[in-house]
Amino acid sequence: MPDKEETVTAAPKAAMAGFVARTQSPSQWKAVTAAIQTLVEEATFDVNQDGITFRAMDPSHVALIDLFWPSADFQKFSCEKPDRFTVRMDDFAKLIRRAESKDSVEISRAGSESLNVKISNGYKREFELHLIESSQSNTPLPKLTYDTKFVTTEPAFDRILNDVSAISNYISIESGKDKVIFSGKGDTGRANVELEKAESGKGDLVSLVSEKESKSNYSIEYLLKITKSAGSASDTINFEYSSKMPLRMDFKLGENSNGYIRFYLAPRVQE
Repeated sequence: MPDKEETVTAAPKAAMAGFVARTQSPSQWKAVTAAIQTLVEEATFDVNQDGITFRAMDPSHVALIDLFWPSADFQKFSCEKPDRFTVRMDDFAKLIRRAESKDSVEISRAGSESLNVKISNGYKREFELHLIESSQSNTPLPKLTYDTKFVTTEPAFDRILNDVSAISNYISIESGKDKVIFSGKGDTGRANVELEKAESGKGDLVSLVSEKESKSNYSIEYLLKITKSAGSASDTINFEYSSKMPLRMDFKLGENSNGYIRFYLAPRVQE
C-alpha cells in the first residue's frame, strides 16, 4: 500500500487547429463528391491555407483524378495549419446530396475524429461523419507533353458520348488543324461525329490547337461517368491528348473559379 494517495492525471491532448470551409450553394460540393465517387470508395483530402486538394487513381489504374479547390472560392475559409482527413465517399456524398440548391454547406473539423457537415437556409441541419484511416498512397501526376488541345461545351461532349455509345463501348478521338472527329464501331455498325472550329469561338468546338494530327481511343464508360459527375460544375471541358497517350480533361469549379477537377484517362488498346 502506498503511504499516501496518488492522483493520476491524464496528459491533455494537443488541440487540433481544424478548418472551416463554407460555400453559398452545394453545387461545387456535389460536383466534387460525385466526381471522386466515380473512381474511389474512400478519399483523403488535404487542407491548407491555399484550399482543398485531392488526388488518387481508381483501383484498376485506368483513371486518375486531381482536385484543386482554392480557398478564394469559398464564402468562408480558414485553416490554421495543414490538415488531412479521410472519408468513405458513399457516406460523405449522401450527406452532401441532402443539400438543396439554395442551401449553404459548411464542412469543418475541430479537435475530433469526425467531420462536421452543416447545411442551412433557414432550416438548419448538422451531421457528424466519422473519419476513417487512410489506405491511400501518394499519387504522382504523370509528366506528359501533348500535341493537341481543344475545348468543347459540356452539353456537346455529353451528346457525343451518348451518340457514340449507341454503337460502341469506346470512342476514338482524331484531330487535325480545324476539326475533331469522334467515332466508334461495334458489332452493329459505326458512329461518327465531327466538330469544326468556328472562327467566332461560339460553336460546340470552342477552340483547337493541334501541333500535329492525333488519334487515340478511350473507354466510353469512364468518360460518361466523368462527364456526368464533374460536368455539372463546368460549362466547358478542356482536353489535351496525343496519339495513344492518356487523355487529360479539365473541368472548372465554376465560371469565375481557378479551381478544377482534372482527370487523366489511359488510352484503350484495341485488340
